[in-house]
Amino acid sequence: MRASHGLVDHHALAHARARTLLAAMKATCAVNARLAHHLHGAGLLVIALACVDAHAQSTFALSSADFRDGAQVAPPQVFNDNGCTGSNRSPQLTWRNPPAGTRSYAVTVFDPDAPGRGWWHWAVANIPARVSALPENASASGALKKLGALEARNDFGGAGYGGPCPPPGKPHRYVVTVYALGVDKLALNAGGPAMMFDHEIHGAALGSARITVTYGR
Repeated sequence: MRASHGLVDHHALAHARARTLLAAMKATCAVNARLAHHLHGAGLLVIALACVDAHAQSTFALSSADFRDGAQVAPPQVFNDNGCTGSNRSPQLTWRNPPAGTRSYAVTVFDPDAPGRGWWHWAVANIPARVSALPENASASGALKKLGALEARNDFGGAGYGGPCPPPGKPHRYVVTVYALGVDKLALNAGGPAMMFDHEIHGAALGSARITVTYGR
């Protein structure tokens, strides 16, 4: 630490204090009034950046090799009926940084732009806590059944995944959500209504992560 004519270099002092407290701040990210009084300028900037980095690393997040947030759904994930000619393959999904206490997962795909109460395209529950990704076509391939997961009846009337197929006109949004649940299993039956799945999922959810895609024709 530099000094000039007996005066402390406060800029260097701020950096030293920031380095000393950085680890603790990354854990708590709570700059109290006393700390803010003693750290100014570059010191506070270092603390703020550390908090942003810690938050980014710990946020429950969802990603997909097939769906990009805000982008249009590609033909492999589009429904194959009602005038649509896709492959109806459920999307690949990966999630990370679940909340503490997570004991299972659930996944839903919902169209809020459909007339009335919206349209359920997929609802899955009882995905084991050890799972952090689903492969493409996990619904039709039987991969979910092998995990012991349950799939609801979608609003097309079939069990499992039913891809986007809105009426011609304005594109619809499709909200893909993974939920971290605080229970091992929900008391649901395979093929039950997706709305019932959604109700039970929300009752046990510790947190959620989502991406939204679009499709129109």
